[in-house]
Formats: sequence, C-alpha cells, structure tokens
Amino acid sequence: MDVSGTVTAPPPLGVGIGGLRYHACVNISVNTSELSAFCSNSSEQLNGYGLDPPPEPQSLQLIQKIVSIVVPLLFGLIVLVGLFGNALVVLVVAANQQMRSTTNLLIINLAVADLLFIVFCVPFTATDYVLPFWPFGDIWCKIVQYLIVVTAYASVYTLVLMSLDRFLAVVHPITSMSIRTERNAIAAIAVTWVVILLASVPVYLSHGEVTYTYSSAEHTACVFLEADPINRPDGYNKPVFQIIFFATSYVTPLALICGLYLWLLVRLWRGAAPGGHVSAESRRGKKRVTRMVVVVVAIFAVCWFPIQLILVLKSVDKYEITNTSVMIQIVSHVLAYMNSCVNPILYAFLSDHFRKAFRKVINCGSAQRAQPGPRYHRASTIQQQPQANGRALNNECVENDNKSGLLNVTKATRANGSSNDIL
Repeated sequence: MDVSGTVTAPPPLGVGIGGLRYHACVNISVNTSELSAFCSNSSEQLNGYGLDPPPEPQSLQLIQKIVSIVVPLLFGLIVLVGLFGNALVVLVVAANQQMRSTTNLLIINLAVADLLFIVFCVPFTATDYVLPFWPFGDIWCKIVQYLIVVTAYASVYTLVLMSLDRFLAVVHPITSMSIRTERNAIAAIAVTWVVILLASVPVYLSHGEVTYTYSSAEHTACVFLEADPINRPDGYNKPVFQIIFFATSYVTPLALICGLYLWLLVRLWRGAAPGGHVSAESRRGKKRVTRMVVVVVAIFAVCWFPIQLILVLKSVDKYEITNTSVMIQIVSHVLAYMNSCVNPILYAFLSDHFRKAFRKVINCGSAQRAQPGPRYHRASTIQQQPQANGRALNNECVENDNKSGLLNVTKATRANGSSNDIL
C-alpha cells in the first residue's frame, strides 16, 4: 500500500462506499482508523503502520453479498409501502370535502413531505450503499442532498404543527376557533416550506462530487465538502454542520412535541365535567388520546435517534468503521426511513374516520362508474332502481350528494375540529 495517496486494495464494504472510501484513502496520512476495513491490502503486512490485520477475504465477500441483497430489498419495500400509504392518505382526504379541516390539511402535508422524502432520499441512499461510486454527477449530488434535508425537515416540523394544532384544540377550544382555520393552516404550511427551503441552501453548497484515486483508477463520490488545509482550505466544518442538523431536526422538534403533548395531557386529565363527574366514555377517550400521544412521540424518537447519533459520531471521528458498525448503520437508516411509512398508518389507518372515508372513496367511485347519468338522477332513484348487476349504490354516496349543500354551513365547525378529523 502506498501511503502517498494511491491505494491498492479490494473494494471496501459499507454504507456510502464511495464516500467512505474517499475519506479513508484521501486522508490516509491523517486518519488511519478506517483503513483496516476500507483501504487494506491483504497481501501486505500492515502492523508496521500500527494497523489491525485486514478482515478475511471470505468475510469481506460475504458481507458484500449480504449488503448487495438486503439493502435493495429493504429499501425497495420501504419505497413501495411508503408510496402506497402516503398517496392513499392524500387521495382519501382530498376526495372527501367533509374531511378538509386544519388537522387533516396538516396530515396531507405530512404525507406529501414523506412522499418526497421517500422519492428523493431512499433510492439514492440505497445506491450509495450498493455502488462503489456516484453515478449521477455533481449537480444531482447537490440537489439530492439538499432535497433529503428539506423533506426531512418538512416531515418533522409538520409533526410539530400537528402537535400545536391538537394542543390548541384541547387546551384552548374556544379561543382557538379563530386561529384554527383552513386559511391559517395553509399559510402556516406555506411559511414552513419557504423557511425550510431557504434555510437549507447551505446543504446544497456544502456537498458535491469529488474525484479520487483508488486501486490505480479514478473514482467519484458524493460527499460533504469538508475543510482540509491541503486539499480544500475553503471547505466547510462537518462537525458543526452535523451537530446543527441534529439539534434542529431532532432535539428541538422532539422537545416541542413532548412539551405540547405533555401540556395537553395534563390539561386533559385535570379537566372534569361540572360537578366533578367524569363519564366512562370520557375516560376511554382520554386513554385513547394518551396512548396515541405516547406512540407518536416514542415512534419519532426511536426511529430517528440511532441514525442521528451515528451521523454526529462520524462527523467527529468517533464512529469506527467495521463490518459490524456498517450493518448497524444500515439498520439505523432503515429504521429512520420506516418512520415515513409508519406516519400514514399512525395518523390515518388507525383512525375510524379515515377508514370510513376510505371505504366511501372506494364504494362511491365504483358505484359512480357503474351508474352513469346525472348526479341528481342517481340520488333520487337509487333506492328504487337497482343496478344491472343486482347491487344498489351505497347509501353513503347518496347521503353525501344530498348533504353537499350543507358544506358551507358547516365549514367553520369543521375548520375548528370536528368528528371528521383523522386524529
């Protein structure tokens, strides 16, 4: 092995193969802790350089094979489940005018953010695992890293807005009626996206494609353009960047969500009906809300903490790269990305209102395709005239048509939290 910069070694293992190999090989004279797993040559004796012996070739090949099979399968499953679940949430809420409240608008925004996160983050992270080089060029490297951070922030801070919305609805149900309107919800969502898009511009600037020499050949990697006194004196401070991201995308939103929900639960359990009597139905409702709050906070904290911790440790060179640590990082990535699949299940599919709305979309859609003609005709004749296949149109569809004139009357009520809210 030539410590001057050109490395002759078998392909390395692990997440972000190109990036890890780049850092290990370019900074070989500065940081040699990663070389035992990523820049080793089994034909040489490395003990003279103070390094551990390289892994066995068979072990390397086995881990490579596992990564090349497991990562596409797991990430592919996440993409399929996440796309289906979040797209279904958007479809169901958008297709039901009765469900267009402040809470459900936030749930649509959460589903859209998760959809974008799955599209722009998961496939490219999987590519980074499997391929030893970056095949998409410098501009797309910057765009992908930028969109990953933007969509992650959008998803997380939509959860904060949702916790604020629930807090206002429970703790200040009367005074918040003028605040919790659809117009204000749309404005809050728009402001959140604009702030995130502008605040994330440094991510675009601080990432890029680099070229390095490995095994007497040139390779590319999409990496953080970290400052280096020799190769990149005008680079960026990676520990500062990663710690700020950890604080703003995990610690701060988690603290806000926990604080708002804790205040909500205290107010919910301390409140009592006139005379101090609490009905059994009220107690059941409180327990249901408490369980939902605990699950929401726990899932967010558990899903995102491992990968956030690993990224911070790597930025300060405290995360040793080994075959085991690479597998731990793969699991951590999968766990974080699963959060975008769990959100529609947690906020929508477990809700009775969502399941009813979903059945309504399916039944009404199939019924309207089977029964052509004007809406008023279908509504007035549905109970007397069966379809050709012997089935009558769903009564819910007729009821919805007949109630369409009442939407404007009930709009203010729905905007301030009605029984049609998913949560």
